Amino acid sequence: MTTTIREHPGPVEPLEPALSVRQVLALERVLAGEPEVVAGAAQLDRPVRWVHVAEAADVGVMLSGGEMVLTTGVLLAGDENAQAEYVRSLHRAEAAAVVLGLGRAFAATPAMMRRAAERCGLPMVVLHRPFPFAELTEEVQARLVRRKFAAVSLSEAVRTALTALITAGAPLQHLLDEIAHHTGCPVVVTNLAHRVLATAGERSAVDDVLRDWERIARQAWGHHPGRSGTGGGTEGDGWIRAELGGRGERWGQIMLCGYRGDTAGGRLLADRAAEALVLHRMLGGASAHSWEEQSAQGLLTDLVSGVVAARQLLPRARAAGLPVNRRTFVPLVVRDGHRTPLERLLRLLGMAGLVAELADGATAVLLSLARDQDAEALTAHFAARLRTESGESGTVVAAASPRTAWDDVPAGLREARHVADAVADSSAVLDLPAVVRLKDVHLRGLIRLLRDDPHVQAFAERELDGLLCAAGDDLLAVLRTYLATGRNKSRTAQLHHVSRPALYRRLEAIQARLGVDLDDFEQAASVHIALLAHDAQQQ
Repeated sequence: MTTTIREHPGPVEPLEPALSVRQVLALERVLAGEPEVVAGAAQLDRPVRWVHVAEAADVGVMLSGGEMVLTTGVLLAGDENAQAEYVRSLHRAEAAAVVLGLGRAFAATPAMMRRAAERCGLPMVVLHRPFPFAELTEEVQARLVRRKFAAVSLSEAVRTALTALITAGAPLQHLLDEIAHHTGCPVVVTNLAHRVLATAGERSAVDDVLRDWERIARQAWGHHPGRSGTGGGTEGDGWIRAELGGRGERWGQIMLCGYRGDTAGGRLLADRAAEALVLHRMLGGASAHSWEEQSAQGLLTDLVSGVVAARQLLPRARAAGLPVNRRTFVPLVVRDGHRTPLERLLRLLGMAGLVAELADGATAVLLSLARDQDAEALTAHFAARLRTESGESGTVVAAASPRTAWDDVPAGLREARHVADAVADSSAVLDLPAVVRLKDVHLRGLIRLLRDDPHVQAFAERELDGLLCAAGDDLLAVLRTYLATGRNKSRTAQLHHVSRPALYRRLEAIQARLGVDLDDFEQAASVHIALLAHDAQQQ
């Protein structure tokens, strides 16, 4: 199925932040009442969820949090205890602020109310000129309703866009890119251990988040466990997360990192994103791999390719849960016909590492070991357990030499890949060690490096011309085994399940077609090199 990705005209502006107490006080209608902040000046950036006119002394029981309460205090005059309790009840109800209109019950700011508000940290504002509360409530409610409508509209636009991508079979990354486009901030998906599985957003901003991910994760998940909310600090700071899961089971989180708009709108967007990601995972997405595997694959692929500098990938590796400080890295490439779950094997052995499937069926493994551990012994132990788990003696574990510097890891992965490729077609006939290294592939490794050279290609065709046809396929296989076993006729006959006389006839046919004498060392070596070059070109 073809996925159509639309071009974005530019970043979407996030919803404006909710009205704060400070912004309400700056409205023209409010300025006409000559407002004065008499307490709680440090809390003026609190968001205002609603405006409520109330004269009742027990108004706190009617609030649900975030209200700016307007009062003339007619029921509080002459009773200082009632005045203090009134303020405390607003504080307990998490009101945004209290605005007292002077003139009807109080000619000046009541000292008891001011002191109580200061102790509670509740913004208290007095209006020195008569002010129609209805005008203020009308204007603020209208602004809040417009914001809420805009938030719902944006939420539905996001839902529609993500549903279209899921229907088209888009991969996870395309969904996250769409979410980052609408939220205008980095987006991070993690598992329950807070390891980063995927990211989206402006590359430099994402890198900044990942570079400080350990601190961010500690703060973000240190508050409001088990529900959507803000993490890492105060309400409205833009660190908004939503749980991923279904059928009573949680398996991850999505976080908007530094969302600049309204917190309630951000939560709505995070919830819409979470719904889409859960649906995407339930439907299997565009890949059979789990998100954890995709994350490791993307990281190791970037390391192997060298397109992105290793230093730039370090925050991604650390955020993915790979220990990187003062570690020894062992790059491996595994060829295992039974596809043993290598992540499970690493957990079984208590080893830290990343696993990623490569394009040609091989699997890259990057082990991260403590500096005081014996890298050679642990690598051999891993290879031995892998053979035991797979039940297949032909499993190949190719390894590069251990690296102590992260910047050297890409070259190590390429070296391990080269070693694995060099023995790909010969592991059944070569007597390979449990862990194959560059020194073990000898001539085969050199030929692998030179396989694209036109002179080498021409040499291979010239030397093997008599066998490079459909009728020569069986003879070519016999020749390959005969040379790989060091011209051991008994071993070759055994591997091809033929008698010795039958093998002799085939060797005579090979020599006749090629015009060579395989008992002559130099001629046999020339044919062997040509065959290695031919096989390398076919891979």
